[in-house]
Amino acid sequence: MTGTRSVPAALDEVLLWLSGIASPTGEERAIADAVEARLRANPAWTRVVRIGDSIVAEARGEPTPGRARIGLVGHLDTVRTENGLARIEAGRCHGAGASDMKSGLAVMLVLSETLPMGRLGCDLTFVFYAREEGPFADNELGRVLSEDGSLARLDLAVCLEPSDNRLHLGCCGSIHATLTFEGRTGHSARPWEADSALTRGAELLCELGRLAPIPSVIDGLTYRTVTTATQARDGGRGRNVVPDRFVVNVNHRFAPSISLAQAQDDLRALVGGRARVDFTDLSPAALPAASHPLVAKLTQAGARGVEAKQAWTDVARFASLGVPAVNFGPGESAQAHQKDESTSLALVHEGYGILHRWLTEL
Repeated sequence: MTGTRSVPAALDEVLLWLSGIASPTGEERAIADAVEARLRANPAWTRVVRIGDSIVAEARGEPTPGRARIGLVGHLDTVRTENGLARIEAGRCHGAGASDMKSGLAVMLVLSETLPMGRLGCDLTFVFYAREEGPFADNELGRVLSEDGSLARLDLAVCLEPSDNRLHLGCCGSIHATLTFEGRTGHSARPWEADSALTRGAELLCELGRLAPIPSVIDGLTYRTVTTATQARDGGRGRNVVPDRFVVNVNHRFAPSISLAQAQDDLRALVGGRARVDFTDLSPAALPAASHPLVAKLTQAGARGVEAKQAWTDVARFASLGVPAVNFGPGESAQAHQKDESTSLALVHEGYGILHRWLTEL
């Protein structure tokens, strides 16, 4: 609880505390235990449920017609990166996940300890979940949404991904695919006797390098479909051997107006039979909720602007359930996944103020 401390001091303390708990993807147990204990110590919650390494906390007031049900959602895990000890220096908090997204988690926890929960004009549900930074299928939010049916009845979910206190609406879908090019080995002194899989793959890699982003305008927001080669390896037979196998990972990001099935077909068409295509990670897109009245009120509460979300986030999971969802968080987008990650404490304080104002004025 914040006690007699000022809200900014409480935010700084909670963010530093969270940043000091290591929680790389798949190792969230310690931070989940700590957050759960803090939530259960707060009598404002009417329900706290643990699901794996994720927690759902709910606070409900007197039922009234038209009472909004709001969800604030944050992931507990971080990418594996190089960071020193969590610390605060020169108005910034340093530590793995300080921006993505322990700044959002700190805002959530301090809101839960400072808002007049039972007297708000809305019901609140907070979701803290594990394994967001890994593959779509391993993300524990999928299990949470499956096991806790109350989340499908939210009127709006706000994912506190780092957005510099801007509203990021919708999200692009994301496909990872393994392309396997096959040829025939031979001695590099007599390459005419071989068929280089590496040379076969080079043609497509050059095409990918020349591809221009394809813009799609939805509700006045521009999303860009892009396809990028991100990893490559050959058969590893030797530096004097023409490789008979060349493997490339391709990441295809597609606009919210494109279905997952269509995006898969588009990627197959781009490859054009030149390689075997194996899809390894499939994440659907989400349309923006630009016209939603609760989103409009969040904008009016002081959000710094409204933009398209070019990356993928878990707003897509909520959208698949028919729940409108947006991205809004105090972390710095440019700091996400960086070595020696940090975030501005002033942004965290501002983000708390915007959400506090929004929730108390509903």
